[in-house]
Amino acid sequence: MSKSFNEMSEGEQLFYVVSRVIVGIFVLSFIWGSFTVVGAGERGVLVQLGNVKGVRDNGLNFKIPFIQSIRKINVQTQKEQVDASAASSDLQTVTTVVALNYHLDPDAVGKMYQEIGDDYKTKVIDPRIQDVVKATTAKHTAEQLITRREQVKDETTQLLREQLRESYIIVESVAFVNFDFSGSFNNAIEAKVTAEQNALSAKNKLEQVKYEAEQRVTEAKGEAEAIRIQAQAIQSQGGKEYVSLKWVEKWNGQLPNTMLGDNTPLVNIGQ
Repeated sequence: MSKSFNEMSEGEQLFYVVSRVIVGIFVLSFIWGSFTVVGAGERGVLVQLGNVKGVRDNGLNFKIPFIQSIRKINVQTQKEQVDASAASSDLQTVTTVVALNYHLDPDAVGKMYQEIGDDYKTKVIDPRIQDVVKATTAKHTAEQLITRREQVKDETTQLLREQLRESYIIVESVAFVNFDFSGSFNNAIEAKVTAEQNALSAKNKLEQVKYEAEQRVTEAKGEAEAIRIQAQAIQSQGGKEYVSLKWVEKWNGQLPNTMLGDNTPLVNIGQ
């Protein structure tokens, strides 16, 4: 027949209290460990003794305490920014910062966790970005990387999509934050731009000189044509008589002091 608590010795009472506390803690831990909440934008990978047993959607999920665990995996859009270095086709060293927007395939997080684990950024994304940038950059000269930046970005995006898809990672977009080259190449580009600007300025000046010359030719042709028309008009109006008429039209009313040759108009002084 069991003793009541008051009938127990101090030692027995202490043992009784401690044992009940331990049992209570164990029960609470069991109950608490039986449930896990998977948040919005997450998937829960159910792991039992190291083996993947399935994937749980967001919400309240049950698991067997001490035997099963649920690893939460983010399937929302994430961003990874990586410093990359490569060589162009003309052997110029190129450094850039690649910004990648991506998300994990919600239907394949179980396979991804089983094959890669949750450290997929270090194991997969960063190395693939480095490899793709090297492969893409090697197809173009350093100058083309500047002038064809959009094309280079599209090539990089397509190649990353193909490679990361194999690891259950969906690429949304890729951007080059910056392209940087060696100091000597930057100086060469600056010198080339300056030379092109000077050549364009000289061409514009030459075009201006040519235009002004054409204007003068046009004006000279116009003057020559006017003289020709005037000469024809004089000839058609009777030659000397026409000249005399023009002289009279411009005469100021004073008689000339000197008479010169046959071309001088005759004026009737008596009148």
